[in-house]
Amino acid sequence: MRTGVRLGIDVGKARIGIARSDPHGMLATPVETVTRDAAGTSDLARIVAIAQELDACEAVVGLPLNLRGAATPSTDDASGFAERLAARLAPLGIAVRLVDERLSTVSAQGQLRQAGKKTKQSRAIIDQAAAVVILQHALDIERASGAAPGRAAEPEPQSGRADTETDVVQGEDTQ
Repeated sequence: MRTGVRLGIDVGKARIGIARSDPHGMLATPVETVTRDAAGTSDLARIVAIAQELDACEAVVGLPLNLRGAATPSTDDASGFAERLAARLAPLGIAVRLVDERLSTVSAQGQLRQAGKKTKQSRAIIDQAAAVVILQHALDIERASGAAPGRAAEPEPQSGRADTETDVVQGEDTQ
């Protein structure tokens, strides 16, 4: 099992749930909920800041597939988000991986309900709880298989931008 703090990310249309692991990759815990930015700048900037604050080595983004394992419009949205995040995190040496997240929100809702939280009360934290489920699943897969979970998200090319902080040289997946 690799060591280092990992982030779990549940990408939604309105909000993004963030979770983190301990440095040994044993346990996922909630961090915060970030409001989704239609322009795609402030949400990514906040996640990059969290990754730096926590000295993260990897970000695991949930990939919402349908129950048959096929892609949906949400799959494309999460993949695109992961690629944009990878472009921002690659210069910092932080990898981004996509992991199957089928039923993570349903599982998170069930856990919150068992903890006595009503749907209205849990709305503010459901995204964080889903991120915890995604990250814990990824940690468990890695612990069981010895291999990094899911697949690497390739950084989205930065076309025509002069922002050197987000320019990325694409390399091979070393994970």
